[in-house]
Formats: sequence, C-alpha cells, structure tokens
Amino acid sequence: MTLCALHPIDSTSYVPHALHGAERSWAETNCYIDVWVEVLHALKLNPVACLSMVFANDFDGDQWTFYKPPHEDLFALYGIDVQELNVWRGLLHNASEQLRRGRLVLTETDSYYLPDTAGTDYRNNHVKTTIAIQEIDLANQRLGYFHNSSYHHLQGEDFVATFRLGYPHNPEFMPLFAEFVRLDRIVHRGDSELAQISLSLLRKHMTRRPVSNPVMQFLPVFLSDVEGLKIAGMEAYHAYAFATLRQLGAGFSLGAHQLRWLQSQTHGDFARAADDFEAISETTKTLLLKTARAVMSKRDVDLTPLVEQLAQHWQAGMDNLALSLQNADATSQSGIA
Repeated sequence: MTLCALHPIDSTSYVPHALHGAERSWAETNCYIDVWVEVLHALKLNPVACLSMVFANDFDGDQWTFYKPPHEDLFALYGIDVQELNVWRGLLHNASEQLRRGRLVLTETDSYYLPDTAGTDYRNNHVKTTIAIQEIDLANQRLGYFHNSSYHHLQGEDFVATFRLGYPHNPEFMPLFAEFVRLDRIVHRGDSELAQISLSLLRKHMTRRPVSNPVMQFLPVFLSDVEGLKIAGMEAYHAYAFATLRQLGAGFSLGAHQLRWLQSQTHGDFARAADDFEAISETTKTLLLKTARAVMSKRDVDLTPLVEQLAQHWQAGMDNLALSLQNADATSQSGIA
C-alpha cells in the first residue's frame, strides 16, 4: 500500500524550481527553506512570494539567522496551515496517518541515511537535516521525500533506519521535531495578488531588521574565528561556513531575487536595493573562498576589506529598500486620494 500526500512523483524526472537552477549563485541555502521551495513548487505555488523574512536576518553571535518562512506567512500567501506533529507512536505510524489525510510531513532526520547526500553525508556523517515526506510505500519500505534542491526516494536499510523500525521505544532515543502540513485550504493566487500580500509581509519583516549594521558586529568575531579555524582545520571550517557565510550570502541572494520579482509585479522601484543585496551574495562567495584558502594555508590574509564591503552593501540595501517602500506607500496613498 502506497500513501501519497500529493500524487506519485518520479524522482528521476522531477524538475526543481528555478531557485535551485544551475545558474543560481547558491544552488542550496538551508535545508528548511530549500524544502519549502520545492514543496510549494510541487503544489504549483510560487515560492518567491514567501522570501521576505530574509530581510530580518541578523548576526546572532555565533551564526547568521537560520531563516525560515514563518507559518503565518505561508497561510497568508497560500492558505497552507503548518502544525507540530506529536510523534508519540513512532514517526512511521504518525506520518502515515497524516499522509492518509492528504497532509505532508516535515521532519528532522539524519542525513547519514539520505542517499541524495552521497559524496558528503550519506553513510559518512550524522547531520541533522529537514525533509518533507510525501510518499510512503509500506510494503516495499520505500520513502519519497523532498530534500535540499529536489525530490528523492530511499528504501530498504535507509527506510528502516530513518523510521527506526524495530526499536522505536528505545528509552535512549529522542524523537526528532516534526510538523504536518494541511493542504485542504490552499489558494492558488495569481502573481499580481501574491505580490500585494508579499509586499505587506516585506513591510512587516523590515520592521524586524537589525537596528544596527550586523555585518560590522560580525567583523571582529569573524576575524577571531578565522584564526581559530586555522588550528581546527577544514572540517571545522565547513561547519562554520554553513552557519555563517552561507546563511549571509544565500539569504540575501534570495532577497534580491524576490525584490526583482516584486518590481515586475508592482509599481515599486526595488532595483537599487536588489543590486545591493545581490552584491552581498557575490562578495560573500568571494569571502568564502578566500577564507577557505586562509584556513588551508594557515597564512595571514587580510579579510577585513571584504567584510567592510559587505557592511556597506547591507546598509545601502536597507536604506534603499526602506526608501522604496516609503515611495510605494506614497504612490499608493496618492492613488487612493
């Protein structure tokens, strides 16, 4: 018996959303937003509309914000309702129940058992990540799931390990966090209507942006961290880069993409702000490579100018975006008058 929240999906022919296209600067961002991009894409919904939360991203001391689309944004844009799944009978049983009801299940899991991570984590590293379960074939122990930039299948031993079959009540095992996604109230809006809702969400997230320039707060911490990474080595660098530089660069790359989409759908002028945030993305990629070389060679490299450029782009982007929103409001008010 096969349970599907949506419909059977062929992982060999699945075409990811353009946000995960080969031409993108950051093909993957973080596991949670990447999953939502593909889930929305599979539902024939436009994921670009839900990206405005990135403009509230901040430096949080030892990481940049691990940004996620807020549940209230998903409901406002698409009518999608996300609730926590109480995994009290074991993930397989509880997830199967939700799939029977036509609901997707998002769950934290161990990428050690995800074959789509072959070459990195699969059977090499135990790393927490998020997948969206949309298909379970109980008889053949086969799972269909969204992860990172596409749709995949796993089966056999990976299925057993992912659902911990045979030892679900091990007192040493703590169930990972899971959510179910109600799809019975989905609204398919046109881009013009979506953009108006997205614009209001952008205003909301702009009120939550950092009060002071977070890149300047990041600068002294980053320079100190690089010296520590030279001692810790490349494995530590990869974990550090994901938590900091990738979230910074990839996040504002998504933000720039959304602003260009908003400009195409509204009367707002977001081009200058989009250019500033795209500059953050490209400069961060350069910084990522230079930092890796510094860690590998253990040489002194002056990374301060690049971080200062990032700070300038952040400030200019936020100033230009705030001005664009003010002008859009004024235009709207004059239209009403």
